Amino acid sequence: MQSNAFKMKLKPGTVAEYKKRHDEIWPELQAALRAAGISDYAIFLDEETLTLFACQKLSDGNTAGELPKHPIVRKWWDSMAPLMETNPDKSPVVWPLREVFYLE
Repeated sequence: MQSNAFKMKLKPGTVAEYKKRHDEIWPELQAALRAAGISDYAIFLDEETLTLFACQKLSDGNTAGELPKHPIVRKWWDSMAPLMETNPDKSPVVWPLREVFYLE
């Protein structure tokens, strides 16, 4: 099991809608994430900068790298694109974060 952390960025005025959509996350998307070996997935918000910090666990042999091809992930990205900074394919702009400390 490995940890994966990254940050993303919301557009101004979208915090409430971003939270609402995640409170109502699609069961099909949850199932796709779990099937890809993702667990313990949390997203935190820095309200001053609108920066999102995400952390997830990836199982050994996970297929998370294949998720961008999954139709439900593509549909989610399309629905979230108005709320956050995205790449041309509507995937969120993601900045990977390097672990510098861990306490078990």
